[in-house]
Amino acid sequence: MGKTMEIQLDSAALVTPQLLRRLHATRKRTVSLAKPLSEEDCCVQSMPDASPVKWHMAHTTWFFETFILERFEAGFKPFHPAFRVLFNSYYNGIGEKHPRPQRGLLTRPSTDEVVAYRHNVDTRLGKLLDGLMRDGSVEDSRSAAALVELGVQHEQQHQELILTDLKHLLAQNPLFPAYTPRTDGSAAHAAPLAWQHVDAGVVQIGFDGGGFCFDNELPRHRQFTEAFTLASRLTTNGEYAAFVAEGGYRDPALWLSEGWEWVRGNGLRHPIYWQRENDGARWQEFTLHGLQPLDMQAPLLHISYFEADAYARWAGARLPTEFEWEAAAAREPGLSQLYGTAWQWTSSSYAPYPGFTPADGAIGEYNGKFMVNQYVLRGSSLATPEGHARLSYRNFFPATARWQFSGIRLAK
Repeated sequence: MGKTMEIQLDSAALVTPQLLRRLHATRKRTVSLAKPLSEEDCCVQSMPDASPVKWHMAHTTWFFETFILERFEAGFKPFHPAFRVLFNSYYNGIGEKHPRPQRGLLTRPSTDEVVAYRHNVDTRLGKLLDGLMRDGSVEDSRSAAALVELGVQHEQQHQELILTDLKHLLAQNPLFPAYTPRTDGSAAHAAPLAWQHVDAGVVQIGFDGGGFCFDNELPRHRQFTEAFTLASRLTTNGEYAAFVAEGGYRDPALWLSEGWEWVRGNGLRHPIYWQRENDGARWQEFTLHGLQPLDMQAPLLHISYFEADAYARWAGARLPTEFEWEAAAAREPGLSQLYGTAWQWTSSSYAPYPGFTPADGAIGEYNGKFMVNQYVLRGSSLATPEGHARLSYRNFFPATARWQFSGIRLAK
């Protein structure tokens, strides 16, 4: 998941018991996500853009070992020297990396060994941070607190990736296995679509306030937006099914040129996790609860930018810019499903804000170099950990990405 790795924190932030509790809870949740899975589930990689669950568990541990223990622990020794390469992701400043498309070939270390790695690093990290709270220098405590906060946020990103990557993996199995059983709940009911008007004007964009943010949310700056309207809710499965039924995937006039070539080259006719029932009459959708009848009232998920753009054109609308989305979300009470349902595509290319400066060293690598050939998504999804979303958060993916929990909010 292309994410930023720099942070904005209160300059007075120190290592505190509250921060350690958040660290412990985050580390515990990652392990809990893997509990329903077999050893085989945790090892397999379904495509180059996804990673095995075991790798996510190891990489998030590698982060704490590499950026905190290696810097602050007296007499530091790595848990296993080879892990420095095996579980590095994109940090060229750290050294060599195991090729991403080959992560699924790492049958060793085993999942149990990765869990032992996590336990070892957690124990050492806890001892180190306790020491910093008791008698560490203010400078070291501040530096460590910033890195722990970053590590927590980074691990929360990978918790979402565990679910997105795992769903793609399980969908390749003709048995359509469920990750978790479906719980009984009321059927979805989409509210009538309304359009929220926003006047033209200059708006403030970017992170505003204390606490944490990634560096791509900064600097806060002014942006002019023309008057526009934004859909009050997300596009539903039923609305998109009408696009499919009316030949949306067969009409080149609806698609960007590159998108049309992508559709034709891959023989696409519907969203990634949709399929017809055996009688061909009704749609089914693969979910984390296995194969289910497609709920026409539920929000559409797992749509690429190309598909979102084509649907918007078919619907007589367009995708909002990220500035329109943020401006409307900040002040329009009539908007629903802004957070916790689906990441929402915008028409904005992922680019730096005016005055953006990447951090020095390896920590700063994970942002600026990805600001090309990607589009911004806003909001958050049902897979986003609680407390991880915020108004200024900028997610980003290439135009063909479909395996993420991404949806559509129209604009005019």
